[in-house]
Amino acid sequence: MSARCQVTGATPGFGHAISHSHRRTKRRFDPNVQRRRYWVPSLGRTVRITVSARGIRTIDKRGIDAVVAELLARGERL
Repeated sequence: MSARCQVTGATPGFGHAISHSHRRTKRRFDPNVQRRRYWVPSLGRTVRITVSARGIRTIDKRGIDAVVAELLARGERL
């Protein structure tokens, strides 16, 4: 599964893991993405969305219909 949120567009960040001796090695900070199913009344079906924790809060605030309409206008596959 890709570590990218379909709602917010959150992608992995990159940086360093710093050990006790202060040696730096490259690491990756992945967003907290999950595969969620939502019932969309306007489409009359459920959709599966890869969404981050912040994206879930966005869906709760704006509503699934508005978010799905924006995803379809952007050309995202549901």
